[in-house]
Amino acid sequence: MAETPAIRRITLTDFRSYERLDLSLSGKPVVLSGANGSGKTNLLEALSMLSAGRGMRRARLGEIARQQGTGGWTVTAILSDGLDENRLGVGVEAGAPEKRVVRIDGSTASGPTTLLDYLGFQWLTPAQDRLFMEGAAERRRFLDRMILSHDPAHGKAAATYEKAMRQRTKLLEDLPNADQTLLGILERQMAEAGVAMAAARREMTARLAAGAQNLACDAFPAADLALEGTLEEALVLDTAGEVEEAYEERLKQARWRDAAAGRALEGAHRSDLLVTHRDKQQAARLCSTGEQKALLIGLVLANATATSTGQSRVPLILLLDEVAAHLDAGRRAALFDILHETGMQAFMTGTDAELFEAWGARAEHYEVQDSCLSVL
Repeated sequence: MAETPAIRRITLTDFRSYERLDLSLSGKPVVLSGANGSGKTNLLEALSMLSAGRGMRRARLGEIARQQGTGGWTVTAILSDGLDENRLGVGVEAGAPEKRVVRIDGSTASGPTTLLDYLGFQWLTPAQDRLFMEGAAERRRFLDRMILSHDPAHGKAAATYEKAMRQRTKLLEDLPNADQTLLGILERQMAEAGVAMAAARREMTARLAAGAQNLACDAFPAADLALEGTLEEALVLDTAGEVEEAYEERLKQARWRDAAAGRALEGAHRSDLLVTHRDKQQAARLCSTGEQKALLIGLVLANATATSTGQSRVPLILLLDEVAAHLDAGRRAALFDILHETGMQAFMTGTDAELFEAWGARAEHYEVQDSCLSVL
């Protein structure tokens, strides 16, 4: 009988501090404990490279190779449900350090987005603890990463939108002599892709609301979510086609304004995710540091819960870096119980192995020292 697909083997070569790692796994959650700088986060980052985008650290590909290595690096994972398996690989060659090569079952794939057909990732890092205090771009990226784990088309829409927007901005530098036909084509592309992105974000917030309802856990506060953006707000009342036409026309009318600003002043790239602590009716940015951390974890758990109770297209893998550091014993135990109930594979790091004692035998525990793993 098939099981939930999970990563059953990880192989790294010259990735960050790892010269070589070959780790076999059971499919259970994985706990990595050890001192700062021992290689825990590097392993999580390696897994995050098996997805579209730049990984959890958003590093340049050429910065990832081990300093004493050849200049290239590889990450390979075996994804298996107990019956069938897929071998997913990504890396760069020494002679082309900024060109990522993706392989599926030994064959070269068209690009990183192909990996989204096999698995999705959601991660939390200490840097995201300030998510509610940072600008809207970080919250958009957080929401879009959640969407990508369910809908690969969102990544394609975002890439189309960003490319069209850059080309339009460049053309606007030549007003009034810019190619009007080409401007119209680019604005149409922005309208179609931008509205598709806005619709996906609306669907994701509804998914998170449903997941939070199923979660029903006192340990992590419930959040009310809202999207702030002209396209998202327009979709409440009008059809996607109507919103596209209206946005395309506004882009046309705003050419001189956008040319003066050096950028498009309206669109999917300006949207924001607004989070409110439901019980306190307080914006997340005004909550305490501990409450913000709990709200953030609650959103990740809501996504995980929604995925486990629905018909997810691909398995969702959670990468939780230092997730237990600022949680009391009760919240830690609740977090582990919820993750166990979802049946998802999660990789967690922490400096103190005792923080993860509540997992017991439900997880695999490893100590990391100098990028070497040993079973605890």
